Amino acid sequence: MNDDHADDSLLIVRAFAEPRAAHTRMTGVSSEAGVWVIVIDGQEQTVRIPWLEPVTDRSGLRTAVVALYQAACARLGVDPARH
Repeated sequence: MNDDHADDSLLIVRAFAEPRAAHTRMTGVSSEAGVWVIVIDGQEQTVRIPWLEPVTDRSGLRTAVVALYQAACARLGVDPARH
């Protein structure tokens, strides 16, 4: 998520946590949520964003991130990027 999908992470954070985020990096995942460190006005903060549905296995993490990304695009009125 951090190297090849940095823009996707930023969209997720802006849609569901902090619209003013300038930079972000994903730092953790659980069955309930993803965790990102964000930068606002030069200060780092940690945000936790719940998945739309609980994740029950490792392969479900990718599905959860994609679903959250698509929901973020819809919320922000942005066309999803082709990956």
